Amino acid sequence: MLQKPPLEVLIEAALFFRGSTMSMKELAKAVGASLDEARMGVENLNASLAGRGVRLVLERDQVGLATAPEAHEMIEAMRREELEGPLGKAGLETLAIIVFRGPLSRTDIEYVRGVNCSSILRSLMIRGLIERIDNPVDKRSFLYQATPELPAYFGASSLNDVPGYQDMRQNIERVFAERDEALSKIPAEENGETQSVVKS
Repeated sequence: MLQKPPLEVLIEAALFFRGSTMSMKELAKAVGASLDEARMGVENLNASLAGRGVRLVLERDQVGLATAPEAHEMIEAMRREELEGPLGKAGLETLAIIVFRGPLSRTDIEYVRGVNCSSILRSLMIRGLIERIDNPVDKRSFLYQATPELPAYFGASSLNDVPGYQDMRQNIERVFAERDEALSKIPAEENGETQSVVKS
C-alpha cells in the first residue's frame, strides 16, 4: 500500500491544480485534513517555498500560489511577448472549440484536441479572449467560455455571426455525441453475457 504523501505536498498539488485561491475550508476538505491540520500544512509549505520561484499567498482565509516578487520583471516580459505574438495553430484550435461549444471544461477541451491545454488556456485568458467560470456541476473544476469581447476579434458583433458558426458547432457536438455513445456501450460481463453499461 502506498504511503500517503506529506500534507504540504497535497496542499501544493491542490493549489496548483485549482490555479486560483482556495478557502482554508475548501483546502482542508480537498486534502482530507482538519482545519488545524490544513493551517499547519500551509505553514510548512510556506516555509519550504521560501526563496523559490513560486510563493504561497495567504490573504484572509484564502490560500493560493503566485510567482515570486523578485521574478516580476521577467514574468511581465514573458506576458508582453505572449500577448504580442500570434495565437498559433494550437491557440486557434482551442479557441475555436470554446467558441463553438463553450462553456466547457478543460477535460472536454483536451478530449477534442487530444493534448494538454493548460498553457494555451492561460494564454487565451491573458489575451482576454476567454474567461473561466465556476462549474455548477462540480465546484472542484471550472468551465471556459468566450468573453463578450471575443466576437470583435473575429470582426463580428456576436458569435452567431462568425462565418461557419453553426456548421462547426454541429461538428463538435457530433464528436461529443460519439464519445457519449461509446461510453454508454462499455461492455460488462454479467451472467456470462455482455451487456451495455449506461453512463449515469
